[in-house]
Amino acid sequence: MVTALLTISLVLSADAESVDFDTQVMPILTKHGCNTAACHGAAAGRGGFKLSLFGGDVARDWHAIAHAQQARRVNYVHPERSLLLLKPTEQVLHEGGLRLEMESQEVALLQTWIRQGAARQVRRKLIALRVTPGYRQVARGESLQIKVQAEFSDGLTQEASALAVYTPSDEAAVKIDDAGRVSVHRPGQHFVVVRFLDQVRTVLLLAPLGEAAVEPTTWVRQNWIDDVVHAKLQALRLVPSPQADTRTLIRRLSLDLTGRLPDPADVELKLKGDPASALETYLDDLLASDAFVEYWTFQLAKLLRVQAQPNDATGAHAFHAWLRQQVRSNRPLDEVAQALLVAEGDTHVHGPANFYRVVAGPRQQAEYVSEVLMGVRLRCANCHNHPLDRWTQDDYHGLSAIFARLQQDRVIRVRTQGEVTHPGTGEAAQARIPGLRFLDQSEDARAALASWLLEEENPYFARAFVNRVWQSLLGRGLVEPVDDLRDTNPATHPQLLDRLARHFVDSGYDVQQLIKLIVQSATYQRSCQSTELNVADDRFYSHGLRKPLEAEVLADSICDVTGVPESYGELPPGTRAIQLVDPRVPSTALDILGRCKRDAPCTAAASQANGLAQKLHLLNGDLINAKITSQQGRLRRALREGQSYPEVIVEFYRHALSRPPTAAELRYWKRRVESAEALEDFAWALLNCEEFRTNH
Repeated sequence: MVTALLTISLVLSADAESVDFDTQVMPILTKHGCNTAACHGAAAGRGGFKLSLFGGDVARDWHAIAHAQQARRVNYVHPERSLLLLKPTEQVLHEGGLRLEMESQEVALLQTWIRQGAARQVRRKLIALRVTPGYRQVARGESLQIKVQAEFSDGLTQEASALAVYTPSDEAAVKIDDAGRVSVHRPGQHFVVVRFLDQVRTVLLLAPLGEAAVEPTTWVRQNWIDDVVHAKLQALRLVPSPQADTRTLIRRLSLDLTGRLPDPADVELKLKGDPASALETYLDDLLASDAFVEYWTFQLAKLLRVQAQPNDATGAHAFHAWLRQQVRSNRPLDEVAQALLVAEGDTHVHGPANFYRVVAGPRQQAEYVSEVLMGVRLRCANCHNHPLDRWTQDDYHGLSAIFARLQQDRVIRVRTQGEVTHPGTGEAAQARIPGLRFLDQSEDARAALASWLLEEENPYFARAFVNRVWQSLLGRGLVEPVDDLRDTNPATHPQLLDRLARHFVDSGYDVQQLIKLIVQSATYQRSCQSTELNVADDRFYSHGLRKPLEAEVLADSICDVTGVPESYGELPPGTRAIQLVDPRVPSTALDILGRCKRDAPCTAAASQANGLAQKLHLLNGDLINAKITSQQGRLRRALREGQSYPEVIVEFYRHALSRPPTAAELRYWKRRVESAEALEDFAWALLNCEEFRTNH
């Protein structure tokens, strides 16, 4: 097919071919903001005139302009008097202000289109959008031109830089004009979303955070993860912090892999050998432990929002027990997802069938599946096509239709009937694999969905899970929020996310192998202490991030240090918070610490550590105070056994922080702890310090 190059001249001669509404008129309306959510693209429109958001439904927009309300917006006899032109040129009052200059090429083209009969012929469709540069390292204040080229189905290639819409991620850091000339005024990694017709692309711009060039030749490197991270640090001119010491890494690994503080005796034992081999052995021991099974069952239960149904806790327990078995056997995650998607049967007996009782209704199930298994917020395509992603209303309601025939009672079964209504057509939506194809009625829709989702080349499932694991271990996802994977929300390290996903697939979806790979990297093992050369970094892993302990982990840790267990309803004494099957088991302590009730996605990596209620509770509440003063607790028991105050101080340090006090700390507490009451104050201070309440 012959390809023509069309420059951005909008003026058409009288004998030129007719104006194409879809590819010439619609870009003008989008470029000047007519179909944004703040204008006529709002759900109810503006001033009686409604357009689809960002031109997502071109046919409906054409009808609204050329035919609705007796075609009052176009004047075929005198095109220049058309309301479509009088409003944006402010010849009549327009709430949106001046949008078009009367003498502009855009107005000339719109007049020509109206003069030609305001027709819609659908001559071509946009099939590819090329944006350059895709990535560029720039100096602060440096400007560059973003170039946009559109390729259409009829072979036409259009230079569309002047008609594209540009949206910077941070308007204070990135300045861009209507023609795509961009400059960066704040260091860091920024991006610009480029929109033309129904396609969006992202341009990544990186302005170094450091002043002087750096060389990674002396940086610690332990596997290929470090190569990718170091390349980004070098581009940003950031020097990484040193590696954390062995005690810190033992505590970090124990909390990340088991949700528990390490046993002090175990820490001292590991320190007697070679640090590298000791950490390797400790890591293998953790992965093989029951504590690992309990903690990662808890993590999967949070992800899948396992909770008891009203007056029916049996299904949740069956679901939780099934998940525990999958973790214990290290079952490949694709097999776990397959079992969930096609599950049927009695939820009291068949654990994975409870996957279809977490939410009620096919639309809610579509949103749940897309968020949990794809890392995608498909819900944005319910009322209109997704404004920042590829998803359409057909995708949203088509995925909903896959679940429309499910009976979501105690017994999950497929009924002979069931449908969801597509709001755009008013008719039953046809089952659809999102972004791919509609399904025939003869197909097993859930099996087809599982087959597509778990293909090796599927861009969602593996990426979504490795991003969640990375967030859990490093404190921040490569993409944030973790359930919002899309081209217009790029990863801090795109190559790392892609390569981790490929490694996960090639390993046979081995979760333990993925965790081991990440925690063995120098990136994971870096100190959380920032330096003058990387203090400005909050997302590129030049130093570790301090991660607030999750509510359940913090509650369990307080119990471990004080030696006093927490009570949870009628559950047996000694039950740990991470073992709770139902997150709504009554517990004032967990509520105040910020546990996730699993009514919505638990996307935060840890509890909200800065809430006023939590701080007041930690300062004055029974969660800590009652345990410190308990006669059955560690402190009172140590005093009864005749331990000196300094010995008690050292013991508490080893249990809470996995290290002995420094010489300066010990001198400080020796001067201040002269009574049992003062010792209680010491224990209280230790359990309220940031070093205890974070994994660092």
